Amino acid sequence: MNSLELAHLVVEGIEDKMGASILLLDLQGISIVADYYVIATGSSDRHLKALARTVTELYGQKRNTRLRDLDDQASSGWVLLDLGEVVVHLFIGRQREHYGLEKLWSDGKVLLRVQ
Repeated sequence: MNSLELAHLVVEGIEDKMGASILLLDLQGISIVADYYVIATGSSDRHLKALARTVTELYGQKRNTRLRDLDDQASSGWVLLDLGEVVVHLFIGRQREHYGLEKLWSDGKVLLRVQ
């Protein structure tokens, strides 16, 4: 599976778990960190954890994402999952607005936007 296919799989998983305002950004040639960013919003800490677990299960990396760290990340309102060439940012609404990743990476190409 290539990185774009993985990014789409992540988007589908987040969508299935009722994640909101899902954005898939193509950052190839812009970021040295990842080729794609998936940014989505959850409704609560618990929802962020559910979204993150879904993504890690889809990716098959339960071992590499320490679920005990997930509680701390979710309580902060921002969960970051590094899947290599795809980085997933899961936010609570106010945190998403505060950090403004869409503005920070505005040079990236929007491949998909799910409201």
